[in-house]
Amino acid sequence: MGDRREVIIIGGGVIGLACAHYLIESGARVTVVDKGEVGQGASHGNCGLLYFSDVIPLCSPGAVSTEVIRALKGTSPLYIKPELDIDKYLWLTKFALKCRPSWMNTAAKAKYELLTYSMTLFKSFFETSGLPCDFEDIGILSVFKEKQHFEAQAQTQAFQKKFGLEAEPINRERLSALEPALLDDVAGAWLNKADWHLRPELLMTAWHNLLTEKGVVFHEGCEVQDVAIQHRSVRQVYTTQGEFEADSVVLAAGAWTPLLAKKLGLNLPVVPGKGYSLTMARPEICPTYPLMLYEKNMVATPWKSAYRLGGTMEFSGYSHSLNKKRINKLITGATAYLRTPLGEPLIEEWTNLRPMTYDDMPIIDRPHHLKNLIIATGHGMLGLTLCTGTGKAVCDMLLEQNPQIDMTPYALTRF
Repeated sequence: MGDRREVIIIGGGVIGLACAHYLIESGARVTVVDKGEVGQGASHGNCGLLYFSDVIPLCSPGAVSTEVIRALKGTSPLYIKPELDIDKYLWLTKFALKCRPSWMNTAAKAKYELLTYSMTLFKSFFETSGLPCDFEDIGILSVFKEKQHFEAQAQTQAFQKKFGLEAEPINRERLSALEPALLDDVAGAWLNKADWHLRPELLMTAWHNLLTEKGVVFHEGCEVQDVAIQHRSVRQVYTTQGEFEADSVVLAAGAWTPLLAKKLGLNLPVVPGKGYSLTMARPEICPTYPLMLYEKNMVATPWKSAYRLGGTMEFSGYSHSLNKKRINKLITGATAYLRTPLGEPLIEEWTNLRPMTYDDMPIIDRPHHLKNLIIATGHGMLGLTLCTGTGKAVCDMLLEQNPQIDMTPYALTRF
């Protein structure tokens, strides 16, 4: 029968669903509460990449100078809203201080372990569940407009090779045959076959339905207002739909996690990083591969059922306002690389918030003062990619079992 403990998961995004999946499989009784609708946050409109080769952290050497140069050229995907927010600027300072080779090496080793673990679990998950989500495992093409950037990528790939993740260089002549959707003036691309893609909103809907069938109870429109702590444990969770009690609690509310964590006496270094996307019907000349458009730092993802442009990073607090300038940047960026950058009709213009840590590593840990709580957040732009590894590790930790990977890099004590 497994472990029949009662577990409340706060957050119905991809991390929350992954935690629910492994917990219900273990025999636990699981309740998921979400202040909105399940799967409608950052999990809904992202570009759907399962980016298992992404071992290099955002805070890598040269990251700050690169964005300064892009900002001066007017091509930066980054926007920092000028406002009096000490926490945000402290976070940005700490991010800049992490941009050094020693941290890149440390973070890459830890990310590789969690990425590889998540890939293994995803393979098993797809084999057993068969969820309809436009899944393909053909790889990702990183495309370069400028020859110097294409050639410089060889240095990055030499680093990736340490982990067995080196991509294949595709010169301009070969690229025109491999991916006819690209314009003739692109310099080249690198194909990494370790990466997959899917349509995230289809996955979230199908996974939500599957978990409901398995017995997970979902409460949507259920906002957490407060918690009661007794004897180093969270005893009650008070929400807009009443009071919940459980043996264990998982806090996996994405970018909103630090706001809830404050009620638990925790100050998490997680800030919201807003991303944008544009979903439409497949264009007349549609890419075969998901494309990372390097100079514009954006993605074009083709699926059987649709096509999406996405990217950008905006630090503007918890605002959900949709900045049309950011949407237009996606269109302009795609136009620089693709023969037919847009499809009709337009399906959705979207924005939401990613949970960003300054060291670009997730938090998966139990606070020292709360023995029945686990926090799972801070996955940045890799929430979808890392969800299975995170969910299984959280399940193991709650059941007092040793996770199959070293969890030290994701501990709260690193801050």
